[in-house]
Amino acid sequence: MLILFKTPMFELHLINFSLLVTFGFFIGVLGSVMGVGGGIFIVPALVLALGIPIHQAIAVSLVAIVATSSAVASVNVERGLANMRLGVTLEVTTALGSIAGALVSGLLAPNIVQFLFSVTLFPVAFSMFIKGRRVLKHGDTLRGPAGMAAETPGGVFDSEFFDPAINSRTAYRIKNIAPASFISFFAGGLSGLLGLGGGIIQVPVMNLLCGMPIKAAAATSNFLIGVSAAASAFIYFRKGYLIPELAAVIVIGVLLGSFTGIYILYKTRSEKIQIAFSALVLVVAVMMLKRTL
Repeated sequence: MLILFKTPMFELHLINFSLLVTFGFFIGVLGSVMGVGGGIFIVPALVLALGIPIHQAIAVSLVAIVATSSAVASVNVERGLANMRLGVTLEVTTALGSIAGALVSGLLAPNIVQFLFSVTLFPVAFSMFIKGRRVLKHGDTLRGPAGMAAETPGGVFDSEFFDPAINSRTAYRIKNIAPASFISFFAGGLSGLLGLGGGIIQVPVMNLLCGMPIKAAAATSNFLIGVSAAASAFIYFRKGYLIPELAAVIVIGVLLGSFTGIYILYKTRSEKIQIAFSALVLVVAVMMLKRTL
């Protein structure tokens, strides 16, 4: 079998190259649509399928998250879907938490980090399923209090965007900035500690706590997680955890998938994808937890 490259921890064959690019494409689509970065799939896939140590897998995941953010953030900002003012404000505490999480991760044994990762996925799966099911039954009530979408933005963080899926503009008002910033610190810590990207917390925070529509929350999260992931990825790189060749292969697929995900985000509703996504997260959580026991 043709070997493309070989490192002390990883050997890449041609068939694995094709599978990793395809996997990266899948991650890029999910990351750009849901605003979660895709780390919840990258880390377990590298650990379970390829036998990559958990810290190295997290480092690769963070690089892929930076790639997803870089690919879609500028497009979302240009189209007015990402809320830059809110994103920059929350990014301050998110980046600090990400650095702290990366530093703590290096002090923990791999099996402990892997256990924390698997346990974290269970509430993530259930929360995503509940949100998706509620929207399918009652419509897009996740935008906030009734009538909010019809209001005109007036505050510093308030904004609006055109949603092609409903062929109209959606205006919204932002609230609870202080508690959202506080929670963002822990979202960043989760990113640095487990390679999740933090979007799995940022999207619900902006959606439910700040009153931002789910599409705008996902787009803003894509901007947020890139900066925080870059901050913690640098620490993993300095510690020698990053496998550049493996990261480069996955990033190829991630970039291709991210641009496809932008189209899906703008043209379709994501509730059904969200429910399927939650089921897959639950399966991954069980597999990761079983491996640590």
